[in-house]
Amino acid sequence: SRATWVWSCLKMLVPVLAVLRQPRSQDARLSWLASLQHRVAWGALGWAAAWQQQRLEQRTRHVGQSQQQALRWCLQGAQRPHCPLSGSTDTNTFRNHLPLTKISQAQEEGSQEQLLPPTSNQYHGDAFLQATLLGLAALKKAHPEVVAPGSTACVTPTSPWPRPLPWLGHALGQASSPGARDPGALLLEALRCPGLRALEAGTATELLDVFLGLEADGEELAEAVATGNPGPPLPRRAAELREALEQGPRGLALRLWPKLQVVVTLDSGGQTEAVAALGALWCQGLAFFSPAYTASGGVVGLNLWPEQPRGLYLLPGAPFIELLPVKKGAQEETTSTVLLAEAQKGMEYELVLTDHTSLTRCRLGDVVQVVGAYNQCPIVRFVCRLGQALSVRGEDIGEDVFSEALGQAVRQWPGAKLLDHVCVESSILDSSEGSAPHYEVFVELRGLRNLSEENRDKLDHCLQEASPRYKSLRFWGSVGPARVYLVGQGAFRSLRAALAASPSSPFPPEMPRVLRHRHLAQLLQRRVVS
Repeated sequence: SRATWVWSCLKMLVPVLAVLRQPRSQDARLSWLASLQHRVAWGALGWAAAWQQQRLEQRTRHVGQSQQQALRWCLQGAQRPHCPLSGSTDTNTFRNHLPLTKISQAQEEGSQEQLLPPTSNQYHGDAFLQATLLGLAALKKAHPEVVAPGSTACVTPTSPWPRPLPWLGHALGQASSPGARDPGALLLEALRCPGLRALEAGTATELLDVFLGLEADGEELAEAVATGNPGPPLPRRAAELREALEQGPRGLALRLWPKLQVVVTLDSGGQTEAVAALGALWCQGLAFFSPAYTASGGVVGLNLWPEQPRGLYLLPGAPFIELLPVKKGAQEETTSTVLLAEAQKGMEYELVLTDHTSLTRCRLGDVVQVVGAYNQCPIVRFVCRLGQALSVRGEDIGEDVFSEALGQAVRQWPGAKLLDHVCVESSILDSSEGSAPHYEVFVELRGLRNLSEENRDKLDHCLQEASPRYKSLRFWGSVGPARVYLVGQGAFRSLRAALAASPSSPFPPEMPRVLRHRHLAQLLQRRVVS
């Protein structure tokens, strides 16, 4: 295919760039050979991105044909023994014969095989490559200076780019590149480079952990820079690091890297709180950009608009995507989906992707709102995840509703900044003790070391204002007041490490806001300080 041919052409540049690459100091003037290497690399990427843009234009102008082709690939790769479709690729026939299935149900029916990401290998690789190339082109257009040699560093072993191009990392002049390396070593490389203009991390929660670790181990890192472990000693740079850290977290990134312009992370479920915390404290004054939105490990949306403060994503029609209307307050769930060209602006939909191996129409639980259109394709904004709703008496408080209520409560806590939170229904921890069921809420804060009872009560009041159903249950005593606990620094880092250690953990990792497993809730319970 043309996609394979393009990828082969890009890989042919590897030996050329390897010959051109020469070791050099970050502070040394670029030789003409290094400058040529950089121009060749960006020229190749620019050509490939232009070709991908042309393909995107064709797909979005004829989204019906694009979805038909995506469905055809799904049907060709299906391994379902008694498929009732008999070779038909009509979308209406397909939707009428195959029922919708939630991910949890699909995984149970499919034994222990991971059903997602629901794309063929070709679509999987093609979507990842397209998101990376178009994301790089959009970032270069919005922030031209970040493409200068030595201007970008990745501080986590994972990359924000869906299809990382490590063989181009040195050619593009990255101060550090992602890989299977120690996160501390990556951060140390970045700290040695004061001229960075772009900071990369796998996800916002991972970057939050990096800055928390930087504060905890700042003196040790500064000493390593001063003594040259590794690399040449940089005592002056070490002094700058110590001075920047002494002034606290607010604006730390710009004090460490005065030329920094943008933070690049990959968007997935549960990242909103981390982005808000980073923007309010360590990365204050910086732009944030996510090249793609991923659900259950697969690329779903492309971001072509780095200048937008909140992520906007284009649903390009491949893999085969359906939209299930979300009807709030409805007694019965609708099972009738719409195709991309039928999406209506302002409506909220749950994403439905088709698994090509078992031919399963999976409801991902990710809810998006349509905010516009690009040709015939909808532009969406992520809203919430249905699987992260709270319900101890059928009140069904969604992830977005709870987060908004918690944010409103925290703004009433003097000096407090919310870093992270999760909720647990009291039955998980057996904490009702004969009282009404309730929510257990664990928060990590900055600027507040102790929670008064008055502060704790404010969350329950905000929840009642946000949810009439919850207010009614509280009035009749069917639901008890939410209990709020402050955990110590590093508690959520430990939680994320435990989540990442799970064999079923998706990539990129999604941050849960409702814990369903007792051992994870107990991990936070042991770290409560107030």
